[in-house]
Amino acid sequence: MPALETTIQTLAARVREYSDTIGTEEAAKTSVVLPFLQGLGYDVFNPSEVIPEFTADTPGRKGEKVDYAIQLDGEVRVLIECKGLNTSLDIKHFSQIYRYFTVTNARFAILTNGQIFDFYTDLEEPNKLDKRPFFSFDLLDASNAAIGELKKFERSAFDVNNILATAETLKYVSQVKKYLSNQMESPNTEFIRLVTSEVHDGRNTAQIRELVENATKMAFREIIRDAVQARLSTALEDSSENEIGAEPDPKKEIETTREEIEGMLTIRAIVRDVIDGDRVDLRDAKSYCAVLVDDNNRKPLARMHFNTKNWQISLFDGSKEERVKINSLNEIYDYSDRLRATAKEYA
Repeated sequence: MPALETTIQTLAARVREYSDTIGTEEAAKTSVVLPFLQGLGYDVFNPSEVIPEFTADTPGRKGEKVDYAIQLDGEVRVLIECKGLNTSLDIKHFSQIYRYFTVTNARFAILTNGQIFDFYTDLEEPNKLDKRPFFSFDLLDASNAAIGELKKFERSAFDVNNILATAETLKYVSQVKKYLSNQMESPNTEFIRLVTSEVHDGRNTAQIRELVENATKMAFREIIRDAVQARLSTALEDSSENEIGAEPDPKKEIETTREEIEGMLTIRAIVRDVIDGDRVDLRDAKSYCAVLVDDNNRKPLARMHFNTKNWQISLFDGSKEERVKINSLNEIYDYSDRLRATAKEYA
């Protein structure tokens, strides 16, 4: 596994295990932020490269210091302001890094609480930080795509122009994803009004709005299920085409149902605070559908037995497998603690 991915996994496990003791700013710095910078290839023991307590005096304020500044080729490139893990980053903390940024030549600023790393730059007005980050990295929800963006900040790859070239697009993609994710979970009045105007020609009553709201939530789930099903189908077709002269594949008789896909997505959502959701996927078989970590049969999270009238799921405790009966997908949530405990073994 590449060094950065290993560092992220290690730090994520540390944040989960020691969250109670990383509550202070100093604890977050030493146990997470400095190792994070080290994972990006910076020499945290070189005070001319990673400068602690960097002076950033602003007009009318003397003795202003930012927690760290990264300096490359004699130029300050990135400012980093740290808070404790228990801190919810808000406008008050942003205003600090905003002030520091205006009196330096840095092009990027990072505001972090040891779990969330918000990356800012000055796309809208030179030398003034945009109010919204162009990239947010969450140690506990680090997708492959997010790590790919993070790699642009590795010391060996650091290029201001390269980062800025994609920063604006990334900023809007990030904000749109956040907005749509919120609408998927709990669509607001304005969003429902917009959807209603597109799908309903009659009078916009409270009853119609409620119907559209429920339909919207279901539609989002359908889109996700269809996308997953399409990806699985393509993977099976590609695999079959690559086996020239192979015997008929018994997997062709296997049909992955929507309930199985939704069951996998439910389990992925349950364990996402323990392991990266992208590591959780399904592998279908004739008699059951397995939910695996890293597509590895030796890392089972659960097995779904949905091919009969009486649904069951298998739960795992080490090598021990236990089947439990469920009547609906919602009942999977009753076993959240056990699923998380199993996932923790693969973290």
